[in-house]
Amino acid sequence: MPITSKYSDEKVENILAEVAAVLDKHGAGPDLSLMIAGNIATNVINKNVAASQRKAIAEKFAQALLSSIKDNIH
Repeated sequence: MPITSKYSDEKVENILAEVAAVLDKHGAGPDLSLMIAGNIATNVINKNVAASQRKAIAEKFAQALLSSIKDNIH
């Protein structure tokens, strides 16, 4: 069953494009971009999720990330 988001694809794509433009402006390569993305995720979890739920949310986030990666190994 597909996951339905409460956010429109257009809104997500617009924000993603803006973030990508900032990273490009600063010449952030893949390693720095991933470090920044990880720091953003950590900050969002630490500031907006109850301490008792942080580990579970981080694990769900990590699983969603793994699920979204395109595996080209056959």
